[in-house]
Amino acid sequence: MPDSPRSTRPAPPPEPVAVTLTVNGAERTLKIAPWTSLLDALRLHLDLTGTKKGCDHGQCGACTVLVDGRRINACLTLAVMQEGRSVTTVEGLARGDALHPLQEAFIACDALQCGYCTPGQLCSAAGLLAEGKARSDDDIRELMSGNICRCGAYPGIVAAIRSVMNRRATDGDAP
Repeated sequence: MPDSPRSTRPAPPPEPVAVTLTVNGAERTLKIAPWTSLLDALRLHLDLTGTKKGCDHGQCGACTVLVDGRRINACLTLAVMQEGRSVTTVEGLARGDALHPLQEAFIACDALQCGYCTPGQLCSAAGLLAEGKARSDDDIRELMSGNICRCGAYPGIVAAIRSVMNRRATDGDAP
């Protein structure tokens, strides 16, 4: 019996899937392709363009966001994998007109130049503070090493994070 002929028609693409995330405090449901990265879901489907696409390979940290308070590279995770989780982007750090202490410190310490990496740096720094592991400038540098600044604003970034750490320790809010 002869082999049955193979179909030359490509398989149809999968249907979009519904994904529900709490983004910056608001529950959002998206209908997206199952292969959509969290980064693309935020930027292309929710118009939250503060989170930057840098290398798209998890090497630069420009896409760092907080998921359930932990920092991740949004380019390396699929949005469907974050179903039901809470995502905080740089747009969600401030509370109304009040900047997050890290945002204030980045301005005060001149911790940015071009600003492209700044959203990822801020989210990563917020995660670093929540982790409570940094005790020194060397710790800050090590724990922020996944975030690259092509302009070289590292001294200001470290100073900004240190200033918020010191303020928290003085105010009794140390992690």
